[in-house]
Amino acid sequence: MKIRVYYEDTDCGGVVYHSNYLNFCERARSELFFQKGLSPHNNDEFFVVRSANVDWIKSAIFGDVLEITTKLIEKKSASIIMYQEIKRDAEVLFKATFKLAFLKNFKPTKIPLEIFEILN
Repeated sequence: MKIRVYYEDTDCGGVVYHSNYLNFCERARSELFFQKGLSPHNNDEFFVVRSANVDWIKSAIFGDVLEITTKLIEKKSASIIMYQEIKRDAEVLFKATFKLAFLKNFKPTKIPLEIFEILN
C-alpha cells in the first residue's frame, strides 16, 4: 500500500509523528481486506493488536510517498504474527512485528479459514 505524508501526519517540523507509523501499518492491514471487497471488522469478529515490537529507523517527512508492506510470518489457531515495513523508495524507515489475536464477542476464538486465505 502506498500513502502520502500529509501535514496532519507531522509535528511542527514536518517530521512524521512517531505514533502515526502505527496508524499507517493499521491502514495497510485493513487494506488487505478492502482489496478483497471485505471488511477487517465483521460485527462481532475482529483482530486486536496484542503486542508490537517496533523499530523507528529514519524519519519520514511532509510530502513523502511511503510504501507499507505486510507479510504474514506465523499463524496459530487464534492469533497471527505479521511483519510490516514502511519504506521511502527502497529505504526502510520503520519496521514492526505485530501479534494479532482474533476475537469473537470479545473472546479469543479460532480464525476462520477464509481469513487465512485473505492474509496469505
